[in-house]
Amino acid sequence: MEDILTIVVPCYNEEEVLPETVKELGVILNDLVRQEKISERSKILFVNDGSKDRTWELISEYSEKYPYVTGLKFTRNYGHQNALLAGMKTAVKFSDMIITIDADLQDDVNAIYQMADQYLDGVDVVYGVRNSRDTDTFFKKRTALAYYGLMKKLGVNLVPDSADYRLLSKRATEALLQYQERNLFLRGMVPLVGYRSAKVYYARKERFAGKSKYPLGKMLHFALDGITSFSIAPIQLILILGIITTTISILMMVYVLIEKILGHVISGWSSLMISIWLLGGIQLISVSVIGEYVGKIFTEVKHRPRYNIEDGNYSMKMEKD
Repeated sequence: MEDILTIVVPCYNEEEVLPETVKELGVILNDLVRQEKISERSKILFVNDGSKDRTWELISEYSEKYPYVTGLKFTRNYGHQNALLAGMKTAVKFSDMIITIDADLQDDVNAIYQMADQYLDGVDVVYGVRNSRDTDTFFKKRTALAYYGLMKKLGVNLVPDSADYRLLSKRATEALLQYQERNLFLRGMVPLVGYRSAKVYYARKERFAGKSKYPLGKMLHFALDGITSFSIAPIQLILILGIITTTISILMMVYVLIEKILGHVISGWSSLMISIWLLGGIQLISVSVIGEYVGKIFTEVKHRPRYNIEDGNYSMKMEKD
């Protein structure tokens, strides 16, 4: 008996690209069924993350038209990472393997063939990795390289040039779902699961239609989340900065005392103002960094649900098959 594959696709205002996404993923899914690599019960699960356009209406239409298309609808927008997690949590009960991919078709869907082959060879986690960044702007390319380098130095085990295009086996997904944190950074969480892993390389394309859902501000916030969710290095940096500042202050105090003993006049206005502004800036930055961690703790201890589901037909369709 072939294994069941579910392709989880988070969607937010994707009405322009959704018809092509359904078409391309449907071709891949049916082709794998014909090759007898996956079960004919395999599905595509679109997770509607509070879209304001006709995304859910289209998902419902395609769900009625194609037996392999299913949908899950959030009550509001909960974010890309929560949409991925909700799709995996819904699908893991019936699936032997789960592939997550964005709806914009920038990730090459043909890499799914290689991912399925790796799974059949006994691999539990297969990362989709970009083989180049030719489609990125110079700024995005440089900042991405700098970010991966920083995360490596901080001890965070990320797979460079890999986003949320990946395959997880049933047991790998179940292990991932045991992590209970609300501040999700799946790119850092998946490597923590362990299990045998592999990489599949592909060329990333331009977005098929619509606008990017990750502008600069959102990308910076996501990057900061990754750092503060997996490392206390910023707090340790504050400690080092405090030690350095204290040392400089002691040296300056010794210098002032020596100058006073020697009877030299010290013009204190400039040095005093510089010291005040410098220390004030350091203190504000330090409080902000600590506040970021306190805010995360505040979010975690409330134990609010990550998301609420309004509608969905995945389980119903799987139980009927």
